[in-house]
Amino acid sequence: MELMNQRSDSNQRSRRSIRLKEYDYSQAGAYFVTVCTKHRKMIFGDIVEDGMFLSPFGLVVKECCQDLPRHYHLLELDAFIVMPNHVHGIFLITGNPHVGAGLKPAPTSKPYTLPEIVRALKTFSARRINEIRKTPGIPVWQRNYYEHVIRNEIDLEETREYIQNNPLKWAEDETHPSNIIK
Repeated sequence: MELMNQRSDSNQRSRRSIRLKEYDYSQAGAYFVTVCTKHRKMIFGDIVEDGMFLSPFGLVVKECCQDLPRHYHLLELDAFIVMPNHVHGIFLITGNPHVGAGLKPAPTSKPYTLPEIVRALKTFSARRINEIRKTPGIPVWQRNYYEHVIRNEIDLEETREYIQNNPLKWAEDETHPSNIIK
């Protein structure tokens, strides 16, 4: 048991963060996020004639994405799409609850970060998916996710276009099963 814990600790220490060092992910901004399913299993639906048709699990993920702004009032969901084995979305954090709160922020007021928002999406959707398939605790999502800080309007428009056209380019997508190097 002790050896197992040591190995687990060393694996966690060697794991490299993909986040920007020194970047405050609670600050207002636009963030492009991609989250993939565990082992990139295609459980969210199928691409048929360049359109995405959602499975019941895909519908759960779509609903959870759309529901995030109700839980995070300074969050806006911009463009997003649920693909067969991943989700792309643009999350707009519009402010920080500490800003403009006066001299003392409310005790429950804390800035929420992009990692917290993504964790919520993954947690809410995984619970509901596992309820449907009666597999409590089975991972739905891969451990990490890709993010890109959108820096200007051109970047934002190009990212929106990428999301919108994602089903059209599914065969070339790096997450498509035929393009994954094993």
